[in-house]
Amino acid sequence: MINQEFSFIILTYNEALNLQLLLDSIATLNARIYVLDSGSTDETLAICETNQVQVKQQSFSNHPMQWDAALHLFDIKTPWIIALDADQTISNELLVKLHEFKDVNYTTINGIYFNRKHIFRGQWIRYGGYFPKYLLKMFRSDLGYSDLKESSDHRFQVPGKSIIWKKAYLIEENLKDHNLDFWISKHNTYSNLFARQHVAQCLNPASGIELPRLFRASPNEYNALLKAIWFKLPLYFRPCLYFIYRLVFQLGFLDGKTGILYHFLQGFWFRLVIDLKIEELLRQQQKTVKSSALKFVLTFLILFALLYSFNIFYIGITSPGGIYINFLDQHLNYIQAWRNWNINTTRFILETFGYRVWTNSTTLKVPGFGGFRIVYSCLGYGIMSLFTAFILAYPKSLRIKIRFLISGLLLIQLLNTCRFILISLYYSPLPLGIDHHQLFNGIIYLLLAFVLYAFSNYTTHADRNFKKNV
Repeated sequence: MINQEFSFIILTYNEALNLQLLLDSIATLNARIYVLDSGSTDETLAICETNQVQVKQQSFSNHPMQWDAALHLFDIKTPWIIALDADQTISNELLVKLHEFKDVNYTTINGIYFNRKHIFRGQWIRYGGYFPKYLLKMFRSDLGYSDLKESSDHRFQVPGKSIIWKKAYLIEENLKDHNLDFWISKHNTYSNLFARQHVAQCLNPASGIELPRLFRASPNEYNALLKAIWFKLPLYFRPCLYFIYRLVFQLGFLDGKTGILYHFLQGFWFRLVIDLKIEELLRQQQKTVKSSALKFVLTFLILFALLYSFNIFYIGITSPGGIYINFLDQHLNYIQAWRNWNINTTRFILETFGYRVWTNSTTLKVPGFGGFRIVYSCLGYGIMSLFTAFILAYPKSLRIKIRFLISGLLLIQLLNTCRFILISLYYSPLPLGIDHHQLFNGIIYLLLAFVLYAFSNYTTHADRNFKKNV
């Protein structure tokens, strides 16, 4: 009869050496078994077919994402899931527990931790902090989930109450690790994941550690706490500290020759390689940041000089005297059109509010109040050139640049129009020799600083996802 209490989910990739041992260890439980494979090219799929195991394929990104896919791809009917890696087997003690397991006896429990025994090259690694080691491997199918905040280490999470089966052992022995070349190659790949996660942690530091949880923490929370502390330790110092701690203070030397070799490789060599790669990634990033900053500054200065100089040049060739091009002045004089737009817009608003207004091509007067004469410096081409150059030079997407550029230029024009209206109605000389140009420019530059700050810190949903998955 098929087990109605729990089902197994197993991840595989070229696990022909390990998989049959796992399947044999759970065969008497008569539970449904689901395998998520990531493109095995050995006999893994044949073993699954022989054992009538349901298999689905999913390309591999990292363990948390693979487990997340596994929990969602299969139609699990049982209230509990046991999630295992292919190099893990069930001990006799754990087998007894699972044979006795009934959901009705665990109505207040949502997760169960197994006690892992790690085997390296045929030897149980008992010391060095490797035993006991509690892993959340059994959880309610509607509550357990893969922690996607991790990209290297993997753990399942479940809300509510969990318990630990301290004397129910999960045996973990990867027979492929007997080939040292394979072990080193595997951990070299892992080191890339750990290094990238550390750099991502530097870019997006997590919230503070909840110290009160230290005294009532679950194994998952305790491991997360240790990992947070690890991130704070100096590079290169921490592998040395960790190796000494494992070998001496956690009695790793009692594991004998094979155990000491394992503690050296996993506790020192592996961690040292990670730190080397972290430094390499940070150095590359610093070069990229410096290069990007220099590129931005040069691009900004060049664009500002070109835009500002072009406006000055165009004013010169459309003004009688010196180098004067009559055709441009009469038909393509955007400077005069710009000035006319400011005058006519101000006139329209004032007349809408009932004021009598007199204008010509350069001047606006409100009889009984005041007025102004627009010279070229009143048009704000310097401010607009600076703003445009900054937006175009800053490394953002074209869509965001266009949005901020249009909004900013319209804001500058709106404020300029407001200035002309206020000057026409209320202007009087300011103390200390400050004229309205200086006052307006000061206000504009202050507002411009806020707009450019908002622009430089603006992030889209895609930007936030990129930072999260670095």
